[in-house]
Amino acid sequence: MRILHVADRLTDRGGAYWHLLGVLDSLAGAHEVRLAVGRDEGQVKAPCPVDVVAGLDTRDRRPVDLDPLCGSFAPDLVHVHNVVNPAVLEWAAGRPSLLTIQDHRCFCPFRGKWTADGRACRDPMRPETCAPCFEDQGYFHGVLGLTEERLAAVRRLRVVVLSRYMKEELLAVGVPAERVHVVPPFVHGLDLDAEADGPPCLLFVGRLVEAKGVADAVTAWRRASVDLPLVVAGTGPLREAAAASGAEVLGWVPHRRLAPLYRRARALVFPARWQEPFGIAGLEALTMGTPVAAWDTGGVREWCPEPRVAWGDVDGLALALRAAVGRRARVPAGFEREPLMQRLESAYREAAAG
Repeated sequence: MRILHVADRLTDRGGAYWHLLGVLDSLAGAHEVRLAVGRDEGQVKAPCPVDVVAGLDTRDRRPVDLDPLCGSFAPDLVHVHNVVNPAVLEWAAGRPSLLTIQDHRCFCPFRGKWTADGRACRDPMRPETCAPCFEDQGYFHGVLGLTEERLAAVRRLRVVVLSRYMKEELLAVGVPAERVHVVPPFVHGLDLDAEADGPPCLLFVGRLVEAKGVADAVTAWRRASVDLPLVVAGTGPLREAAAASGAEVLGWVPHRRLAPLYRRARALVFPARWQEPFGIAGLEALTMGTPVAAWDTGGVREWCPEPRVAWGDVDGLALALRAAVGRRARVPAGFEREPLMQRLESAYREAAAG
């Protein structure tokens, strides 16, 4: 099968992009694969030919000419990843295609099913529901309109999501159930034989933004009263605040260096405030034998063993962190590469035939 993958950019920064690289690597030996991206950041080499096509990395509507590439490559299937330009989604809906939805940008105009007043959002997108999250109503209507354009295209596409939680969110906004395939990610590119690269610690991995809960991770670490430093792997606007709180902030850590860091950690703290679509860092930690103290948010319950902490409970998170230290985690079942790729390729066949 000839498969054209279309993504906003080629990078190794972020779980969504590392998942894309894992899929490409798994397909390359059995299929003819090509990748089109709006931007190649030069950090990683894809295991297939790459074409840079202007406009794939824009968040708003912009014309993108993919027809010449399709004409020369003649794909049997187009697989779209991390693209939110409505024009590209509409283009894909007109041909045999599959869309992997990695986040909330086609069904939530705000910040990932997490409201402006700090509540987890359980309501489907509607103007009257979403308007209170915005101070500038002109801006709100612009973002809402863009999100609705994306959703209209998604309703015409066959879709892959990483968790049952994400499928439920799509069903709530009218995406037909028979078009949604749940195919979780698998761990890709970790050295399972890696040794710890430093003394024991507690660990946070992710973007240093409010939605990822880095401030809650720091608070839980302090309340846990465990004689271990908190090491933070990531960067973002809250980097200085995390460092000022006493955490050891490493900045962005290349994926190849994460395995020794997971091995060093006595627990991973995972307090996402947005409704996490999956949370690949947690699965990676468990794969390395590192226990996870996590809030029950979004798709986390689908890989994180009990006990999970109620969303927003910082004291409960501190207790879970304290209890996790000294335990050895078990690798959860159901996330092996081969059966998951078989499920994805089954979705490919359905999309190509349809």
